[in-house]
Amino acid sequence: MRQVLITGGGGFVGQAVVRRLLALNIKPVVMGRHHYPALEESGIRQVRGDICSPETVILAARGCDTIFHIAAKAGIWGPRQEYYAINLQGTRNVIKACKVNGIKRLIHTSSPSVVFAEHDLIGINETAPYAEKFLCHYAASKAAAEKMVLTANGADLKTTALRPHLIWGPGDNHLIPRILERARRGRLLQVGEGNNMVDISYIDNVAEAHILAAENLCRGASAAGQAYFISQGQPVNLWGWINELLTQVGLPPVRKKISFKMAYTMGAVLEFIYGGLRIRREPLMTRFMALQLAKSHWFSIKAAENDLGYYPLVSTAAGLRRTIATIKPDCLTAA
Repeated sequence: MRQVLITGGGGFVGQAVVRRLLALNIKPVVMGRHHYPALEESGIRQVRGDICSPETVILAARGCDTIFHIAAKAGIWGPRQEYYAINLQGTRNVIKACKVNGIKRLIHTSSPSVVFAEHDLIGINETAPYAEKFLCHYAASKAAAEKMVLTANGADLKTTALRPHLIWGPGDNHLIPRILERARRGRLLQVGEGNNMVDISYIDNVAEAHILAAENLCRGASAAGQAYFISQGQPVNLWGWINELLTQVGLPPVRKKISFKMAYTMGAVLEFIYGGLRIRREPLMTRFMALQLAKSHWFSIKAAENDLGYYPLVSTAAGLRRTIATIKPDCLTAA
């Protein structure tokens, strides 16, 4: 690798991958919706534009030999057309840019939600089928995009997909802030019995997995056409981990509880109301959220270990210490 394009390079995962590339003396080019002063200070070329524009993606990828396609519309609520435009059409544009520019390697950031169904997922591997029913547009659009990427694998373009689960760490603008915001407002409820085990993924480990995948495609390409679960390698008890986080930042642990059945029903009702009224903000509960908070969902990373040489460089305990050290006091003040 000499010069690579990172779509979504100004985001949480994107910037972590950029840092690893710089450490390896590989030239990154960042494409995103905004201009990022921190990247400019590092002398990184930025292309500001919409992933939904094929011409913009083709231009951004010119001169690159590898693409890390990280850009996506995340979240579990919003118009279907937005998720499919960004996550699916955007991915189609990235594949086209690879072909037009003769780029040989594509690493796609996917999600374990592509296999998430309405039951516990305990230690499953990549042979698990895609979910038959999706409860949010994010999961459905990411599954369609992953299939497209893996189907595009061939002699002229080597592709692979990574499925990191619940990414967190310093700079996280989604998972940890959501937990803290709900906790300080007294809106964080334990859903279910509280014994569900889940995978989490520390940001530096996720970035390293991206580099390892690209290196694999450069040498031997045993990962070509394959998807890989990425995590800490050991699941955590979700509510135990959340309460440890809250305790260490000085917030009270979660005390309020709601049954899974009640949360799921509430989610269905709120989805119906919000959908009917076209309310854009996320409901307090959805069916997908209820399942995520009450069910176990953790995955084997044996394939990533064997094919990519992946293992978590930063432990969950060390990652939590690093993350807590970066949390600002004003994030913890009760509303």
